[in-house]
Amino acid sequence: MALNRRDFFRILGIGVISSVGVAGLGRISSRAEIEVVEHKASPQALIGKRWGMVIDMKKCLEAGEECINNCKAIKACHITHNVPSIPDKKKEIKWIWMDNFIHTFPELEDIRLKEHLKKFPFLLLCNHCDNPPCVRVCPTKATYKRKDGIVMMDFHRCIGCRFCMAGCPYGARSFNWIDPRPYLTSINPEFPSRKAGVVEKCLFCYQRLDEGKLPACVEACPSKALIFGDLGDPNSEIMQILKERFALRRKAELGTQPSVYYLI
Repeated sequence: MALNRRDFFRILGIGVISSVGVAGLGRISSRAEIEVVEHKASPQALIGKRWGMVIDMKKCLEAGEECINNCKAIKACHITHNVPSIPDKKKEIKWIWMDNFIHTFPELEDIRLKEHLKKFPFLLLCNHCDNPPCVRVCPTKATYKRKDGIVMMDFHRCIGCRFCMAGCPYGARSFNWIDPRPYLTSINPEFPSRKAGVVEKCLFCYQRLDEGKLPACVEACPSKALIFGDLGDPNSEIMQILKERFALRRKAELGTQPSVYYLI
């Protein structure tokens, strides 16, 4: 029986796991001679040394319950990237979503901050870490980091081993247990839809940046609570905001260097 490309890599991944174990996989993936081809940007592309995002939680809270319960940023992201609405919570796909303080900052011990933050609805997404553990453990380089800091997913190279999900400390990745396409009410032809057996997550709208546009969630947010910019440029708007306001990053103590900041 002929094997397709995905089945071949799945079998190869199982062989690697059984022969060297999980501990050695990071070393193998870092040395794997698999070429990563990045999309060539247009002349009007937004260029950054390290892209990041600031989320102003006060603005989210001030926007009111209606905005929180019907977040336009989430809708814009999911429509743009063909994210399905699957009723079964065990199989749902999330690129950007809301959660409470306890799940967002479980390690935070400051009692005063806990009391202050427990009322906030936190907007969560991939943190596009500068030191991403998900990249190190991927055996096929389906997960890789661009030069501008965006942690990418190549859906064609993904073999569904879910090592990246185990490596991510933020729960920012979803696995397609079933075919997601029947759960799409409409399809954006400019972005690929996925199929069962692959992992997916927020990609910081790399395709929009390459066209000179801001991420869909940033443009759609009516309260302007999302600020996107270059963390590598000390004169950028996002860096000026971080100099003036107190911000938190999720599980920064792990050394992953998240690129998403929360103004509180």
